[in-house]
Amino acid sequence: MNFITNIWKHPKTSAAGLLIAVASVAGVLSQQGVSLGKVGTGTVVSLASALATALLGLLAKDPEPSPQVSGSASQQAKLGAWMLIALLIPLPWMQGCTAASVAENIVNWTPSLQSAVATVDSTAAILAPADAPIFAAATVGFDAASNLLVAQAKAYLANPSASVLAKLQSQIVSFQQQVNTALLQTVRIVDAKSQQHAMAVIQGVSAIVNAILALVQSISTKAQVAQMASQAGVKLAMVRPYLDDSRATAIVAAHYGEPVETARVQVAQAEQAKMSAGF
Repeated sequence: MNFITNIWKHPKTSAAGLLIAVASVAGVLSQQGVSLGKVGTGTVVSLASALATALLGLLAKDPEPSPQVSGSASQQAKLGAWMLIALLIPLPWMQGCTAASVAENIVNWTPSLQSAVATVDSTAAILAPADAPIFAAATVGFDAASNLLVAQAKAYLANPSASVLAKLQSQIVSFQQQVNTALLQTVRIVDAKSQQHAMAVIQGVSAIVNAILALVQSISTKAQVAQMASQAGVKLAMVRPYLDDSRATAIVAAHYGEPVETARVQVAQAEQAKMSAGF
């Protein structure tokens, strides 16, 4: 009966293990097409996986010290390990989703996208005179790309067909490439304050575009994702030093009305999925 004693002595470790098990089993069931019934627009399996991952994120931030662990460093190491395991679990926020629900999710992102692009449009005026042209040239295509993406997202919501999805796939990759290129070009801005302003607004657009890309990726076949990735000349690894994880996490958390830790796991998982696919 040692395992019962261990559970009593190490409740947080036991809870983390249970949550990881639930999320892992849910991931396997989802991959095998087992849903265990519907919950709203998702499934029981996807809901269980999402809840387990969310609770794991909250548990990892629990500051309560454990009397069985000597020192905060050891405790933090264990918490970090739990979060690392969570990152290896398939995306719970996109499992079990139908094309219609993902399309609606994408459309729900479009007001935030348009607002972020509008902020980009007004930023050149506050930059140093020598830097404004660099920023304007880097972001010149954002308005057109945003409007086209919004139109195609709405078209796919109205008609989730393969042909409309193909156009949406092509446009989201095209926009993501524009944003990635803009990040690299903005590095050329010399004035520190100008560069900070420019990077911040482009990073805001980047966070939303990458969230939409992750959603589109979730309803695409492996062959379609491979085709999308082949169009990505500016890889995520190239712009990784210029991405603001905390900003992306805050945007996702605010959009979905969820804890920051849950959003942080989702953002990391989505980025890992894109990089594994070749973006």
